[in-house]
Amino acid sequence: MGRRRAVVSVIGKDQVGIIAKVTTVLSENQINILDISQTIMQDFFTMMMVVDVSGFEQFDVLQNNLDLLGTDLGLKINIQLEEIFEAMHRI
Repeated sequence: MGRRRAVVSVIGKDQVGIIAKVTTVLSENQINILDISQTIMQDFFTMMMVVDVSGFEQFDVLQNNLDLLGTDLGLKINIQLEEIFEAMHRI
């Protein structure tokens, strides 16, 4: 089986520690970050990551953990499998 990837998006008001806290949740779930891009526009923080989820199946648990962190920090954090992300954003 090939590598399975997912897209993590983070949007919200900029504050100290966003990247550290999100990457900690991923690390705790043994999820490796393959690529990361983050931008601050005015006071708004946006980040997208492509992560390796090969062999990982607990997406509901992970999304719940990311939702809790997002609520804590006032951010919207989402994870989608790459094939779902591509299907939803196809032009």
